[in-house]
Amino acid sequence: MMAKTRHGPSKEIPEIPFAAPAGTPAGVEVMSLAELRRRVSESALARPQRPDFHHLLTLTTGGLRHTVDFNGYALRPGSWLWVRPGQVHQWGDLDRAEGMLILFRQDMLDAATATAARVDDPHAPVVTTPETDDVQALIVASDHLSHEFQALGRLPLEVHRAALRHLLAVLLLRLAHLTAPADGPPPERDETYLRFRDAVERDFTRTRRVEDYARMLGYSARTLSRATAASAGLGAKEFIDRRVELEAKRLLAHGDRTAAQISDQLGFVNPSQFSKYFMHRTGQSPIEFRRAVRGLGSQDGSKSQRDAAV
Repeated sequence: MMAKTRHGPSKEIPEIPFAAPAGTPAGVEVMSLAELRRRVSESALARPQRPDFHHLLTLTTGGLRHTVDFNGYALRPGSWLWVRPGQVHQWGDLDRAEGMLILFRQDMLDAATATAARVDDPHAPVVTTPETDDVQALIVASDHLSHEFQALGRLPLEVHRAALRHLLAVLLLRLAHLTAPADGPPPERDETYLRFRDAVERDFTRTRRVEDYARMLGYSARTLSRATAASAGLGAKEFIDRRVELEAKRLLAHGDRTAAQISDQLGFVNPSQFSKYFMHRTGQSPIEFRRAVRGLGSQDGSKSQRDAAV
């Protein structure tokens, strides 16, 4: 699981690829938090990470504060945290918590399960806190998954992989059911929205115009806005802007690129346009946001001036 991180030409957010331990099925790993602490240093866990695989975490004892894309979550026994590929997360103090961590790649699942469990939905809830009756069912499902992973070697590897895939599907489907609205099923995500969502993820650094996506996908801008409102609860333009804002925050908080370099990376005409856009979205300039999220005081004037200059 903890392979070497990949870095670009400058110190960007560490991207963590999935690496299955020797002799285990590629695509899934189950471990205790105690095992995680033995394998990974505290300093490495404290750094922001952007994994290309899913994290599912539940506590059995203690408490843990975990940060996912600038939102802090206080976990307690019985709650579940789900970090999806591409999200930037940071571990809190693991010394006060015990529990189970399940890591998996999306290709571990069949397509029907992935769709039903909203595995590819970046807007799905991060934390699920089940009612008492549901907690036991999730414990049983996760225990079965853990026992199967610990039993590797007793059956052919492909048999274990098939069993793990089915057991993981049970757990994910139960979690997805718990996050559905209490007054009915979640809004249906139609093909129009899904195509738009994927196009935004691919091209948000090239264009922020709804009209451009409509032209690329063969829809009207109004059709895209209606489909996005029905599936995601917000308009198409806001959907694009939230994605751009999130990536800007990730790069400012966790990378070392200047505001000018980030402006160029995100497709803005110039740093001034990026600064105005970011100020409008967040109420802070890019440099003010970076200093605030990193906890830098006003005494760090030299760095502030250096950043502001670019």
